[in-house]
Amino acid sequence: MATLKSEKHRFVARLSNTRFFAQIVEYSKDGDKTLLFADSRELKALGWNYSLKNTSAVYLTALLLSKKALKNKIPEVIFDLGAKNYKSRSKIFAALKGIVDSGLPCPYDEKAFPDEDRINGKVLSAHTKKEMNKEFNLIKEKILKMWMLNDSTNEK
Repeated sequence: MATLKSEKHRFVARLSNTRFFAQIVEYSKDGDKTLLFADSRELKALGWNYSLKNTSAVYLTALLLSKKALKNKIPEVIFDLGAKNYKSRSKIFAALKGIVDSGLPCPYDEKAFPDEDRINGKVLSAHTKKEMNKEFNLIKEKILKMWMLNDSTNEK
């Protein structure tokens, strides 16, 4: 209830059996309004060839949505996990790390974040013998550059 009373936009993060999605939601007494949306399936267009619900995909999708939010002048958000009770350092908190890394203001505690090696795919790369962490870094750079280019062209 405190989240609603704050009148701040909510960064809603949800995992399904096959993918991760996130929304920027605004409270309205007539019903919440989704302002922006990102689905981990969007990562495929950027070259992502791995699970759409692993820790890396969660982080990248949240980073993508956070950059969209900044582009749309969303001033700040509150991380909304819903009613589910997640353990600190679980993959859902990779979304919170994505928000923070994007520069979108959001209250957080670093103790909640998963290890950086889990977020960037190093852990999975070691197990699968695939270069997932390299692909992660390439896609992260694409997301950051894509929005930097858009920001610079719109300010002129």
